[in-house]
Amino acid sequence: MKKIFLLAFGLVQTFYFSQTQDLAALATGEHVGMNALFDEQDNLYGYVSLYSYGKTGDKTKKFEYVILDKNLNPVANKEFEGDITAGSYRGYVDFRKKVILRPSSIDYSKVKTSELFSPRSMEIDLSNNTIQQKTYYDYDNGTFKVINEPKNWKESRKENKEEKKAKGFNYFSVVFEIKEGGFLALEFNDYGKYVNNNSLIKFDENKNEVWRYKYNTNGDKKNTEDLTLLEKDDKNIYFIRQKKNNDAKEFTLLVLDMKTGKEVTSKPITGLSDDTIDNISSFSSTTRSLDNDKVFDDKIVLVGRNYEDKQGVGFARLIVDKNTFEVNTKKINYIPDLSSYIPKINELGYVEKSYHLQPRDLFFLKDGSVGILLEKYKIDFNYGVPKTTDLVYIFTDKDFKVKGAKIFAKEKSLFTGDYLFSQYINDGNDVVFFYRDLQKDKETKEKNWKLFINTLVNGTFKQEVVPISEKDSYTVIPYVGKEGYILLREFNEKEKYNKIRLERLNY
Repeated sequence: MKKIFLLAFGLVQTFYFSQTQDLAALATGEHVGMNALFDEQDNLYGYVSLYSYGKTGDKTKKFEYVILDKNLNPVANKEFEGDITAGSYRGYVDFRKKVILRPSSIDYSKVKTSELFSPRSMEIDLSNNTIQQKTYYDYDNGTFKVINEPKNWKESRKENKEEKKAKGFNYFSVVFEIKEGGFLALEFNDYGKYVNNNSLIKFDENKNEVWRYKYNTNGDKKNTEDLTLLEKDDKNIYFIRQKKNNDAKEFTLLVLDMKTGKEVTSKPITGLSDDTIDNISSFSSTTRSLDNDKVFDDKIVLVGRNYEDKQGVGFARLIVDKNTFEVNTKKINYIPDLSSYIPKINELGYVEKSYHLQPRDLFFLKDGSVGILLEKYKIDFNYGVPKTTDLVYIFTDKDFKVKGAKIFAKEKSLFTGDYLFSQYINDGNDVVFFYRDLQKDKETKEKNWKLFINTLVNGTFKQEVVPISEKDSYTVIPYVGKEGYILLREFNEKEKYNKIRLERLNY
């Protein structure tokens, strides 16, 4: 193992600058994963690279992490014992600036079926380069308890069955630490087909109850009350509250005071269908869940699908003003709003040859405009696999009105979409997004992968194309880089070649 001394991110970036890094030389274990680390504002923090050394006990396996800064300088590394069921980990940065390693793949072949358990997350403190199991709490009717050992699935099922038989329901709770200080807990009784007696509870840093907000106290199969969290800050917690009585639904913006738990406001949400409001807090496509919200100092913005008669007919935007608590809703429908920009589109978002426009990314720019990136997608029933073609970028203005659309023509791909990732640039005023395309050379007839780098600056697109096909059995994978750069990883497992490099973007 190559020793890496712990350095502060700021010092590394001040005195060192590296454009390339050899991942294979950073540790002697088997490389099992790497990903970018982002802070709570979605700013790139650095990278974490993971290595495995194999089994060390009946329930443990040895790993090593290496933390890199945005310039690919190694700043910390350490070996640690993980659960044997962990295949690898994926890192993220929490509000305390701790790096959390969450299990990203699970290997249940290492334990008996009767002993299955989920591997636990690990927590890295970069200030002193220490790692420990992330602390999780079990909250049960007023009592906090640290979870030291995960229960296996067989034990959990048995306990739930016995509790359901004795009480007629299962008591459910979850508790988590919050950046505003202290903890929030949610508890309710689960009867299987419905839940009731819900409580949202705020605790201080010493786990003393500060306030309790009760709702859905008499919930049953026909009458329910649900809260969907939109955002929280030092002053307030914002929810969409849904009350359902048989098939009738009522939606309101509910704002609770963070310090007291009292209702600050409760305002009806109108202008959108029930299905649209019901689903706007979550937005997924055929290939991924989308980050469909953006919180600014003065507002919360969400974009989701617009539904009419249970069918998706376009997109909807919901804005909550954090000062006045006013709710503004707008919608874009495929017909008529996009018919003059996208050829052969119908009212359900289908275009030529039965391809459907599937969302791939959303961009919330500082001027209030929104960009919606779509990909043409369908299932090829001859092969039983999905296939995709062109990307479509929809421009809107600050009032969520369509200003235009740009189509990025690309070759047909099977099994997976070609869209990769994006990042904001120029202080959130502009954006750059990346996709790949397998193109055939007109002269040689060979097919090669190309990376398409698309910048949208001041409303104008610019595109750069970079070859990324395998060369001499080396695989090339793009990753998001620091602002103005892209990270390219080249590796060959047989030759133990695994290098990353930063390339400057032209915009």
